[in-house]
Amino acid sequence: MDACGAQAYSPERAWLEAARTFIQETLFPAGEEPDKQLIQSVIDCVKKTWLSQRENQDFTLPLGYSFVSVQNLKSHQHLPCCSHLSWSSNAFQAWSQGAGPGASVLPRQQLLLLGTLIDLPGDLEPECMSGSLYVRDNTGTLGCELIELDLSWLGHLFLFPSWSYLPPAKKSSLGEGHLELWGTPVPVLPLAVSPGPPTPIPVLYPEKASRLLRYRKKNKVKEPNLAGKLVRLSALVTTQNKRYFIATLGELTEAHGQAGSQVSIIVQIPHQMVWHRVLRPGRAYVLTKLRVTKTQGHHCYIWTTTPSSDLIPLRPEYVRDLELDTLFLEADLTPLPQPTNSKDSSGQEGLVRDSKVLHYLGTVTDVLNESAGLYMLDEQLILCLAYQQIHGLRRVIRPGVHLELRDVHLLQAVGGGAAKPVLALCLHGTILLQSFSRLKPEALPSYKVHGASLYKQLVWECQLGLPLYLWAVKTLKELAHKLCPYVLGYHQFLKHSSPGNPSLALQLLAPSWDELVSPVSPVRHAHSEILEEPHNCPHQKYTQLQTPYSFPTLLDLAKEGQHRAWAAFDPKALLPLPEAAHMTSSQLNRHLAWSWLCLPSCVFQPAQVLLGVLVASSHKGSLQLRDLSGSVPCMPLSDTSQPLTDPKLIGCLVRVEKFQLVVEREVRSSFPSWKELGMKDLIQKKQARVYIQFFLADALILPVPRATFGSESPQTDSSCPEGPHVGQSRLFLVSHKEALMKRNFCVLPGASSQPPKPTLSFCVSGTWLCGTQRKEGSGWGPPESLGVGNKYQKVSLIFLGPSVRWFPFLYPNRVYRLVAPGPSQTSMFETSQHPLELAGTQSCLTVPKEWTLELGSSQDIPNVLDISRALPESPLTHLLSDNFSNSLVSFSAEILSRILCEPPLALRRIKPDNAGAVKTGVKLTVALEMDACDYPPHLDIYIEDPHLPPQIGLLPGARVHFSQLEKKISRSNIVYCCFRPTTSVQVLSFAPETKARAPLPHIYLAELLQGGSVPFQATTSCHIVLVLSLQILWVCAHCTSISPQGRCSRQDHNCPAQTAVSQASVRLLVEDGTAEATVSCRNHHVATALGLSPSQWTSVLEYARGPGRVALQFKGLGAQTESSSKTQEPLALFLRTLCASPSVLRPVKLSFALEKRPSDVTPAEPARLQHFQCGELPLLTKVNPRLRLVCLSLQEPELPGLPEASAASS
Repeated sequence: MDACGAQAYSPERAWLEAARTFIQETLFPAGEEPDKQLIQSVIDCVKKTWLSQRENQDFTLPLGYSFVSVQNLKSHQHLPCCSHLSWSSNAFQAWSQGAGPGASVLPRQQLLLLGTLIDLPGDLEPECMSGSLYVRDNTGTLGCELIELDLSWLGHLFLFPSWSYLPPAKKSSLGEGHLELWGTPVPVLPLAVSPGPPTPIPVLYPEKASRLLRYRKKNKVKEPNLAGKLVRLSALVTTQNKRYFIATLGELTEAHGQAGSQVSIIVQIPHQMVWHRVLRPGRAYVLTKLRVTKTQGHHCYIWTTTPSSDLIPLRPEYVRDLELDTLFLEADLTPLPQPTNSKDSSGQEGLVRDSKVLHYLGTVTDVLNESAGLYMLDEQLILCLAYQQIHGLRRVIRPGVHLELRDVHLLQAVGGGAAKPVLALCLHGTILLQSFSRLKPEALPSYKVHGASLYKQLVWECQLGLPLYLWAVKTLKELAHKLCPYVLGYHQFLKHSSPGNPSLALQLLAPSWDELVSPVSPVRHAHSEILEEPHNCPHQKYTQLQTPYSFPTLLDLAKEGQHRAWAAFDPKALLPLPEAAHMTSSQLNRHLAWSWLCLPSCVFQPAQVLLGVLVASSHKGSLQLRDLSGSVPCMPLSDTSQPLTDPKLIGCLVRVEKFQLVVEREVRSSFPSWKELGMKDLIQKKQARVYIQFFLADALILPVPRATFGSESPQTDSSCPEGPHVGQSRLFLVSHKEALMKRNFCVLPGASSQPPKPTLSFCVSGTWLCGTQRKEGSGWGPPESLGVGNKYQKVSLIFLGPSVRWFPFLYPNRVYRLVAPGPSQTSMFETSQHPLELAGTQSCLTVPKEWTLELGSSQDIPNVLDISRALPESPLTHLLSDNFSNSLVSFSAEILSRILCEPPLALRRIKPDNAGAVKTGVKLTVALEMDACDYPPHLDIYIEDPHLPPQIGLLPGARVHFSQLEKKISRSNIVYCCFRPTTSVQVLSFAPETKARAPLPHIYLAELLQGGSVPFQATTSCHIVLVLSLQILWVCAHCTSISPQGRCSRQDHNCPAQTAVSQASVRLLVEDGTAEATVSCRNHHVATALGLSPSQWTSVLEYARGPGRVALQFKGLGAQTESSSKTQEPLALFLRTLCASPSVLRPVKLSFALEKRPSDVTPAEPARLQHFQCGELPLLTKVNPRLRLVCLSLQEPELPGLPEASAASS
């Protein structure tokens, strides 16, 4: 029977033995005799707490529970947990269900925690006491938080029946884990009860304390005691490693003094910082042994505690009023003048709003940004704690925490990205913990837990107001999403800014805060913010913030650009109706096939700021801005004529506020005529090319600590400041760069059985400037000596595959260094895997993908003559002559227009799958830039495969240098140029955002006969002498056949078009008294020339629809008219009469273009002999050929002004 009893009680004995062993190890120092009475007191305390629940009456000991030390919690408990010794299973289940459906509550662990509650870890000096609380045993110390503190608890051993432990988050910057002590701790030994003072304590209530503070010299009271009800508790402030807080006491009742009398007390003794956890607004206290001090910077006196001061709960029976001098009591009670903010805000009257100060009880429902101190309350309000120095309390704030906010500011419609009202605490208010959260802490994204010191800097050093701070937090989140973690780590991006080590995030967010921070924002001073009446803090007055700018992802920006481009795509706007009404279907669709839209940065609201990493694409050979969303091609220029040439910028962060977002649109449409331009279903295909143009002067370029972005490692190697540690290099001067295109290269025997495919590549020709140099430390050693014959040896460098990433940096007349990393090898720069026999080139080298490129410096080439940066230019006589056909020419020009077209006959290529189809090309019309040429000639440039699509930046209005274009002469003797594999293009300046067209010069016609530089387009005042010819046609919009009655006249009846368009032309003879010219007018200009109104011209066209063609020829003055139509037809009679009437033969103002363009190299027509009769005297003289002009517009001449009224009166 005894054996059975012993066996039955063996679990309790084992538990007791384990408990005694644990208590001895954790509560008593090693080698010290344990206090058996204390051990038994601990066990009794556990029993009493355990049995306090009725459900636990069956077991006298919590056999399922085990003791845990502080060290074991810190080292072994890696997951959040809670322990509730006195709770039953039903109680815990009800507690868990209170978190809501689907909530993840803290898991329950059966652990017993013992420890001493202290406010100073053993390894710190008393001066370092900060008001933090800790639980200590022999194994270590662990920070803790509790709901309410009694000063008598400090230094005593407790059993903690309800607690939770939260280990440190892996990403958190808030340090080690901590304890949350839910219930009132149970003392192991009874706490000593203070019997109270033997005699009542003399105290001053706030009204008398305020008098004594004001008249301190008249009635000196040594270290008085102050009593009252706590009406306000400030935040715990830390400045210059000193901590303090200010408590404000008010009268208990009106009987103790004037209603509303208050007195403030500053507490700044280190061991009294824990009082901040004890004080609760609404309760009455006594603070003993106070003195008067003067606050720094506030210039006023205030009560303060001394090292011997005590904090005692106020009990009326233990205190008495301190009697003061009667004369002192009758002193003037005029209130002291309060300092106020003297800054004038009248200029913003109507914009400035006042916040509301209130008390609020609420539950945290979300963590918006832990590091920035932003949370969501009750799913309706944003809570901002950034303007208070919340120390240990911030670690317990998570969803489920219940908070009381006292003297908190309510700000509504603050802007800056905050869509909900904001509750913001300043130093004047305080936050009180009402209950802990029962939820497990969620794993927060990295941007929410990094950067606490950076956000603190925004508030305390940059002095950001709340609207601007909220915008900064939101924007830093956008930036982190764009760059982290692949460009750089969150901790690198969100680091604190220090002298000599500026924060990358702050530099990107705002290079200068002066433009963003309001000049009326008050500079924060802690004493003033807490004590000043009326209250003045950053939240007291605010203005709604209009978002300064945003940082869209590059993908979103490209999508926005495409959306705007297609929203603005209007065929009727691209083709003005007077011109479009006479176009055939092919002309219409060709003009609509390509268009572009330039979106300057100023059109985006709010303003958009570009941010990305500058990378060089190994697949396209172009520069790109890249972030985590994607990449967008870009074209940076260092100034108005120089491209980007330094490869060290690869891998740098680029921030651009002023830029151009260019969208090139290509459509494939089948509009039959201008009448159907509004039918969107006739557009079969739409595609767009988006890229960015900006000047480096408008960009902020910042290196990143280590470029780890993307998978193209070679493009980031060159951005490393230190470069390769081992390797060799060689300097070369670029003389020419060929086009980037797909080429065929020879394959070494046995390399592959498959036929080679065209590879994207380009070739650079240049000259070696010196011998090979080897790496020596951080620089390059002296070059190897070269023979006399090898000096300035010509070289051809072939870049193919990944090496095409260097294409955007290589330009003629510049020196570069070709760097080969790795161990030195002999003749590395003299051999090639694919040697090519090139005429005039002694060395040919294929650049491996591992090699890098650097821009040469002036120190690298001290013995080389100054290198001319002038771009090669062909003389005008070479360009515009009928000689030198099929030669290569170079020139700079401004692009006037760009369209998709069929290339000239000599350039046409038949598609292999469609013998009847011709590949389209691109036609650029440019104005040549020539010195001493007032009127630049125009020239056409054709681009076809494999140079399509053209490189970015070739837009109307852009200035471009074309190198080694092939000059050709058409069968009609027109000079034009076309791209060849040797052609290279350099954009000199971007197309202007807005360009005002200069008015055409006004000239006399004789000026066009004087030779030299004459305008290609001009205006003149002249008289229409004769109508030479007139023709009106109705043609098929598809095949251009004559269409009587609007029906196509083709014999095979296979024309799919059912639409006809009108086309008209007239040739006029005009003279201005100096010369005569023939003028060709087309379409809507014909109506103007004939002096017909739009309705009259429409009637004429409708009459001409019947025959389909009306043509009149006029032989000369007094001669008869020839007509292709019957002369007696009403329309022919009308037109013949009209053309001879004064309504046509009248003075006009003519804007014209020369029919014979400067690029037309047809030999000039010689002067002819012509007979004149002067009375009876016949004359024979040479007459210059008539000028041939094309009408741009016709206007009625301006009538001379009437004489002045004063002249008439005289």
